[in-house]
Amino acid sequence: MMHDVKQGLEKATDSPKPQLSGWVAAAELVERWQARSERVDALLEGLAPSLAAQERARAQHLFYGVVRWATRLEAALAGLMTREPRGKVKAVLMIAGFELLEGGPDLTAKVIHHAVERAKGVASPKEAGLVNAVARKMAAKLAETPTDLATELAHPEWLVARWTRQFGKEMTRKLLEWNQQPAPVYARWRTDAPVPEFLAPTKWAGFYEVKAGKWDEVRRLANEGALYLQDPSTRLCIELLAPQAGETILDACAAPGGKSLFIADMMKTGKVVALDEPVAPGKSDIRLVRLKENLARSPKGVEVAMVQADLRSAGSVYYRNLNLPESYDAVLLDAPCSNTGVMRHRIDVKWRLQDGDFARHGQQQLELLHAAARLVRSGGRIVYSTCSIDADENESVIKGFFDSRAGGPFKLERKVQAYPWAEGHDGAGAFLLVKNG
Repeated sequence: MMHDVKQGLEKATDSPKPQLSGWVAAAELVERWQARSERVDALLEGLAPSLAAQERARAQHLFYGVVRWATRLEAALAGLMTREPRGKVKAVLMIAGFELLEGGPDLTAKVIHHAVERAKGVASPKEAGLVNAVARKMAAKLAETPTDLATELAHPEWLVARWTRQFGKEMTRKLLEWNQQPAPVYARWRTDAPVPEFLAPTKWAGFYEVKAGKWDEVRRLANEGALYLQDPSTRLCIELLAPQAGETILDACAAPGGKSLFIADMMKTGKVVALDEPVAPGKSDIRLVRLKENLARSPKGVEVAMVQADLRSAGSVYYRNLNLPESYDAVLLDAPCSNTGVMRHRIDVKWRLQDGDFARHGQQQLELLHAAARLVRSGGRIVYSTCSIDADENESVIKGFFDSRAGGPFKLERKVQAYPWAEGHDGAGAFLLVKNG
């Protein structure tokens, strides 16, 4: 990632007029994020379409860097100004702070000069002087390693304490370090055609790492359905489900449809019903749009149906009225969760998450599991999965299910818990439950 820093600095000019650049776009994103706490993905959707691909990538890199390291950067700024600066100035300082962290001491002078020049256009010449003075002091503070793990690796103190209790200090540090690294992009190859050379093989069959510089080609292949951008961790629940040709399978929390498509690709023939919660009247959900698009890419031999319903309240009559099966050979319940296993990708989750969310998620997940289990035929199976690494959303939910009467007909056949620092991909939990025949 050092290349990105140097490249950004080398393109700097002494002109105070802001250019339509990734750096300036990142400053706007950071300002909005700090002012309104908007979701990162929603902010990125609003990036100016006129930005060139390289500048768009730079904007995302800088913006993500600030969000990842927010509390470390805030700690370095603490006490350096007598009053809070304007949002634009704060955004410039936060981006400069991230570049200082990323670039190291050798680039300190260039980073500060670049931030000052950008501040002249983004803010004002007078405020650029403030940026110059504060950034120099900030660089010295960022060069020091904080004494506490939460500040050093920019995670909430309560979350670090929670993980330390679960995993121990050594594993927690590995997890935090993992979360702070930009996520590689992986693709699942879907056809029998030769795999392009620019897709790098991985240790996970069928998955390839997408290197920078070929995005136009990747976009074309994705639109043609030859590949699907997907983390290798997604294979865990699908492998446990083991879809077979000719089966009827329900994906119970399907949007945006990557796992539904994965199931269809493995089946080749059969039926996939993809269900997810309906959108409130007058609103739209890009995840449901993508679900529809992904289902349309399914193999010709697989019949697909998209359903918008609350899994917990949709009874057998509901499915019957839609001419859909009332029971299934297999059900995938990839339940909504805390996303603690995918914080490399969902970088703002750690700032939105609260300690009480784990119990709340666990209760909802158990309700969903009860509802999904009612749709499994005799002799069928269900896979409960999450992208969480927390026991309250994995083992505890399964225990709660088997402690109830609903768990009686089922047995736990297999389980997988993947931790990012050990597996080298996103974290996930997956549990295969088989219903007595």
